[in-house]
Amino acid sequence: MNNYNAIGRVGRDAVTRYTQAGKPVTGWALAVDKGWGDNKQTVWLDCSLWGERGEKLAQHITKGSQLGVTGEIGTREHDGKTYVTLDVRDVTLVGGKQEGNGGGSNSGAPARQRPARATDSVPSAAETASEFADDDIPFVTKFGPF
Repeated sequence: MNNYNAIGRVGRDAVTRYTQAGKPVTGWALAVDKGWGDNKQTVWLDCSLWGERGEKLAQHITKGSQLGVTGEIGTREHDGKTYVTLDVRDVTLVGGKQEGNGGGSNSGAPARQRPARATDSVPSAAETASEFADDDIPFVTKFGPF
């Protein structure tokens, strides 16, 4: 079975194209590092995700963002060069752009912050457990959740 998992940074914004039959395919480049220190190398993957899911995810797959991908790895030849391809089966949106990365200009304006939501402060396990009687939740004991 050919199954490849990696986390990397998007090298170019995702683009959705359509076959003559109308099937959508979304493609992007993903930079995956291997090794460390002086031995660190970057492998570029040409990723493609078929179907409606790719269409919907395309707006979130932008240059500089971090993605986890799973799929079938392969190669293709074009103009005498060999390219590593990944037929993506699953995508995980890991994070946004790092500071200082990505295209576009930085005008010195402060970054917009997400407004606070009620769900932002998550109670601790002790606070949550104290809200319920021990009989209400069978897996919570006087020693804590298990």
